[in-house]
Amino acid sequence: MSIQHKEIAAIRQDYALSSLSESDVLGNPIEQFEKWFNEARHSEVIEVNALVLSTVNSDLKPSSRVVLLKDIKANGFSFFTNYESRKGQEMDENPSVSALFFWPELQRQVRIEGQVERLPAADSDEYFESRPRGSRIGAIASPQSHDLTDRAELENRVKAIEEKYADSDQIPRPANWGGYLLKPSRVEFWQGRSSRLHDRIVYTANGEKWTVKRIAP
Repeated sequence: MSIQHKEIAAIRQDYALSSLSESDVLGNPIEQFEKWFNEARHSEVIEVNALVLSTVNSDLKPSSRVVLLKDIKANGFSFFTNYESRKGQEMDENPSVSALFFWPELQRQVRIEGQVERLPAADSDEYFESRPRGSRIGAIASPQSHDLTDRAELENRVKAIEEKYADSDQIPRPANWGGYLLKPSRVEFWQGRSSRLHDRIVYTANGEKWTVKRIAP
């Protein structure tokens, strides 16, 4: 039996865990993000560094997927992927992206808009070397976002890379894999409140400074 639309419409969750006011937030959105991120970590949020990354290609068609935040820098947020993947190609075509963190355990969202740029090769090398061996092999073996005949093709590619580096701990980063830095121009901190009257505090870049304001839920 299929789910009736009224059953879906009846799913509700009231938000009453916390609040957010202008006097609560720090002057810099990245510092405010670090504060919330640490609170989420200590609240045992599952996959606290998971974010929905949305890109738009040259035909103005959007696409979204979940990636993992890997660093918080003074000027933005970094993550890693295959440059030849769909998201990699779309970021080359259009560097304007958005990112969304959702921490339901805290009834919080963080929405980030900005521009991406590739991280220096040295940064990508350093992170790649820190990854588990299987993840490094997988990054080389997988032609991310491209067609596969079947699962066996992928497993055979992995096996070939494992054999190639069977006697070596050094697995070099492939040239088509690396990091991006998302430099924000707009950041929204969203705190759920009762009756859908949520708190929304928005930072907007204004040259070297940030403008902070409240917007309606």
